[in-house]
Amino acid sequence: MRIVLVVDTAFVNGGQAKVAFDSALGLKALGHEPVVFAAVGPVGEELQDAGIPVHVVGQDLLLKDGSTLRAAWRGIHNAEAAKALGALLAGQPRGETVIHVHGWAKALSSSIAIPIRNSGLPAIHTMHEYFLLCPNGGFYNYIQHRHCALKPLSMACLTTPCDSRSNLHKAWRSVRTGFVKHVHRLPAAMTDMAYFHAYQRDVIAPHMPPGARLHEIANPIDAEDLGPKADGANGEILYLGRLSTEKGIFIFAEAARLAGITPVFVGDGPLAGELRSRYPEARMVGWQDAAGVRQKLREARALVFPSIWHEGQPLTVLESLALGTPVITSDACAARDSVVDGENGLWFRQSDPADMARALRVMSDDGTARRLSAGAYQRYWAAPCSLERHCRRLEEVYSGMLARG
Repeated sequence: MRIVLVVDTAFVNGGQAKVAFDSALGLKALGHEPVVFAAVGPVGEELQDAGIPVHVVGQDLLLKDGSTLRAAWRGIHNAEAAKALGALLAGQPRGETVIHVHGWAKALSSSIAIPIRNSGLPAIHTMHEYFLLCPNGGFYNYIQHRHCALKPLSMACLTTPCDSRSNLHKAWRSVRTGFVKHVHRLPAAMTDMAYFHAYQRDVIAPHMPPGARLHEIANPIDAEDLGPKADGANGEILYLGRLSTEKGIFIFAEAARLAGITPVFVGDGPLAGELRSRYPEARMVGWQDAAGVRQKLREARALVFPSIWHEGQPLTVLESLALGTPVITSDACAARDSVVDGENGLWFRQSDPADMARALRVMSDDGTARRLSAGAYQRYWAAPCSLERHCRRLEEVYSGMLARG
């Protein structure tokens, strides 16, 4: 099969590109012909080394464009990218080519729907975030810090301040979403949609266009089987990731204070100073490289994942479980689909420090920590999220798309 992977950048700058490129490498190893189309270069070394063709428009990310007005319009309608994608798709063999869109909101814009629709080729979109459906991409109110149940682009949506930046930015994003849905009609240009787990399916299903076929395709993670932990009761309970409100960092800090333990934060972000000021007892470790993250997770008693917003597929949670480290997670975010309460981790009520403190106390029991550590390791490696498994699932979905024409 020929797979045209559409993504904003030709190099890894986040989860979307990493998943797209990992799948490209895996699909090529299985004998398929992946092709990458991106707005922004340079081309990643892994793609060059594998001999995967990469077509780059030669643009900048919207946030790096020197002209605010030009970036604002290009984020809504990128005519140059649409023309370049159309030229690429025109030369692809029909009956054996699938288009797979991983990212478009940071550079390409939803104008890619025009050449996709004109090509007549089957296309699938992976829901790494929710910009295809929601103006701020999260079904989340960044002002009130809670899930948002408003219908996107309804009057209530348009008049509710919810953007993490400003009301003006919300207005621009609302115009962009209007183009996504009603001008370019990007959702309707997709014959198929990919989601990560049941929790995410429940979030997106009410907003899908009629006839859209939904497929569960978990992301691959790079995890080494180190075997069960010698003693799962050792180590600290830590948070790993960006220090921002929607990640639930203050909930963990407050819960740790209530439970009488020291919260450990591995990472950095805009609220590091406020976190340190409000909770001086917290231990701040800062960012770690990949090896450092792996070591911290392996040595931890448990990982906490107190996120307030929906999330996509939290890879940190899966990495932790693969290393035999149980996870304490909110019951209203995507991580709960990977954590079975009482088997490989614990749930607590979202945004409830007192209930999280209860879970922290439970995890502080050595016997419970050892049992959940064993459960984390055994459950993950019974069905690991390997690249080969991911690509075999892609083969299955792509084949079905081609069979339907």
